[in-house]
Amino acid sequence: MNNSAAAVRWLGRVHWLLFAQTCAVMVGSVNRLSSLTLGYVAANEFLRWVDLINMLPVPIFSIVAFYLLKKHLEHGVGDRFPSIGRAHMALNVLFIVSVYVMGASYGDHEVTNYLHARFCSTDKISALCRIIIFNDDEFGHWLFFAAFIGLNVTILLLQPLFPYRGTMRGRDKALLIFNSLFIAAGIFANLGFEEIGLDLYVVLALAILSVYLLRRHGPQPLFVYYAAAYVIGLVATFGVKLTM
Repeated sequence: MNNSAAAVRWLGRVHWLLFAQTCAVMVGSVNRLSSLTLGYVAANEFLRWVDLINMLPVPIFSIVAFYLLKKHLEHGVGDRFPSIGRAHMALNVLFIVSVYVMGASYGDHEVTNYLHARFCSTDKISALCRIIIFNDDEFGHWLFFAAFIGLNVTILLLQPLFPYRGTMRGRDKALLIFNSLFIAAGIFANLGFEEIGLDLYVVLALAILSVYLLRRHGPQPLFVYYAAAYVIGLVATFGVKLTM
């Protein structure tokens, strides 16, 4: 491909990625200004569709388009995205989406947690407090766990794409396991002495994935770290639960 054709193709991608931003703005505007999405997402009326759409899909679509435009601009005319290919780019996009959802989860959870503690600690039945409590105890947690899975799966799956080529010494493994003990302690603290819910299944799924990758690809640094953290945390949690 000659330089002129490459330049046209490069600029064409810029047009498409900018058009994606146009679409995000248009959808967000119609969503906010029309009456099409004023219905409630669920029977408990915790959010309207207009709020959910402007909170999650519209900004996520816009952020992904911005990210792809950034990567496109970083590689000049005639260049392609990083040579690792689609898997690498897909994991990068998953990471960006997960970062946004993590921020949204803290924004939803922390504000409603404050309102829950201040105004709804004894009122569990009024419409306002039921909505606040649901966002605090349910929806905010769902967003957090979705982001938590996305971030950690991204990191785990990037390791085989960019494997450590050297040989880990004993002290390297010891340091990885030492660091993992703090994560294990956090898992134990959150699961061992509280009612177990969705968080157990999230940790268990990540433990299974990390052990599988460790067995399949060998002692890569992140596999050792994650497997030790999650397995030790779960063993300690089940040990306490069995004695309670």
